[in-house]
Amino acid sequence: MTKQQYHRLPAGLPPQTQLLTDRAVFTDAYAVIPKGTFSDIVTSYLPFWHKARFWVIARPLSGFAETFSHYIGELEPGGGSDRPETDASAETVLFVTSGALELTLDGTVHAMATGGYAYIPPAADWTLKNTDGGAAQFHWIRKRYEAVEGLAQPEAFVTDENRHAPIEMPDTNGAWATTRFVDPADLRHDMHVNIVTFQPGGVIPFAETHVMEHGLYVLEGKAVYRLNQDWVEVEAGDYMWLRAFCPQACYAGGPGAFRYLLYKDVNRHMGFHSPFREG
Repeated sequence: MTKQQYHRLPAGLPPQTQLLTDRAVFTDAYAVIPKGTFSDIVTSYLPFWHKARFWVIARPLSGFAETFSHYIGELEPGGGSDRPETDASAETVLFVTSGALELTLDGTVHAMATGGYAYIPPAADWTLKNTDGGAAQFHWIRKRYEAVEGLAQPEAFVTDENRHAPIEMPDTNGAWATTRFVDPADLRHDMHVNIVTFQPGGVIPFAETHVMEHGLYVLEGKAVYRLNQDWVEVEAGDYMWLRAFCPQACYAGGPGAFRYLLYKDVNRHMGFHSPFREG
């Protein structure tokens, strides 16, 4: 099996000699936040976390993400939180991209290494700590859970990408595949966080236009992505946000696989209410 790669954010600031020109784009239909913007100066700190910092790459905001928030967290050795979540309505996905973390979930301790994945339902009792000797980075995706009468809340689970075989998309001969951590037929879940893989030359062969909002963090490789009316180049470490119905397509350029962590909201009626706003 090919060893998976996971982009890790570098420390420090660019040198004073670096040109300001970059690929960052922010429109009312999509945003591209390239890896070059993730410097130390744009990190945030959160209550009840210690030896921790966060890059906030999506948040509920007028003209931006409507349904979710997405952080990249970094914990120094010994860092973490005994009270990581302050909103009892928020569900969580954690995905580890470097180092090792210890997740305690409803009293059970789980060791999470690179590629580790956890789903945590709202109001769960959990803590997260870095018990390793080096810094660790992880993705933290949060959404206000939309309960439906007659549907139970989904259970928590902890797993690893390597335990899930990618599922080939129809008629692609393996050029396009999706690693799913939740059964799409399980309507208890109102969000999916998957890993999408394109082999070199693989494409989305039409302009997808659909109701799901997307957040895409590129884990590995590079591609040319069609967003609304524009073609943009993206590579490992870049982030894309796509508003619902924003047309999208892509072409994986190689020489290796192009992979990204994908968020989307699913399995719910379109509510007649204001979108989720944090704070």
